[in-house]
Amino acid sequence: MPRWKPDARQRLVVAALGLFAEQGYDETTVAQIAERAELTRSTFFRHFADKREILTAGQQALSRLLAEGIDAAPADATPMTAVAAGLERASGEMTSFNRSLGPLLHAAIEANEELRGREAMKSAGMAAAMVEALRRRDVAEPTAQVAAELGVLAFRLGYTRWADPARDEDPGELAVHTRAAFDELRAAVTDLR
Repeated sequence: MPRWKPDARQRLVVAALGLFAEQGYDETTVAQIAERAELTRSTFFRHFADKREILTAGQQALSRLLAEGIDAAPADATPMTAVAAGLERASGEMTSFNRSLGPLLHAAIEANEELRGREAMKSAGMAAAMVEALRRRDVAEPTAQVAAELGVLAFRLGYTRWADPARDEDPGELAVHTRAAFDELRAAVTDLR
C-alpha cells in the first residue's frame, strides 16, 4: 500500500464527521480523526487548526461562490434574481461527496450545542458575503440583508432535501433543490403582505 494517498482533507472531514456521529463531538480527539483517516496528526494540523474547523471547512469557498454568482448576474437583475444567480453558482459546484456529508454533518451538529452555534455562524458568514456582493450592485442595506437571508434559507433547505438519505429516487443536482426552495420562499414572502 502506498504511503501517500490523495484527498487528505476530504478523508479527514469524512473521518471526523463519522466519529462525531458515532461517539459525539466532545469525545472525539484529533488523534482519532487522523487515525481513522489513515493520516498523521501533523497532516491534520496542516489542513485544520482544530476539530471545530472541520465543520466550517467549506464556508469560505461557499461564501465566495455565492458572491461570484451575484457579481456575475446581469446588471439589471433585481436583488432576488442576483441572489438566485448566487445560489445557482454555489449549488453547481456541489458534488456527490458534498451530498454524502449531509447526514453525518446533521447528526454531529444536532448532538452538540457548540456545533449548532458554529453552524449559525456559518450561515451568518454566507449571508454577509451575499450582502456585500449586493452592496457592490448598489442594493440598499435592508433589501440586501433580506435577500441574502432568504438565499441562506433556500440553500439550507435545498441542501437538506438533496442530502436526505431517505429519498428513494436519484436527487439530481443540488441546484434543482435550491431553486425550488428559493421559489417557495419568494412565494411565502408575497403571502406575508
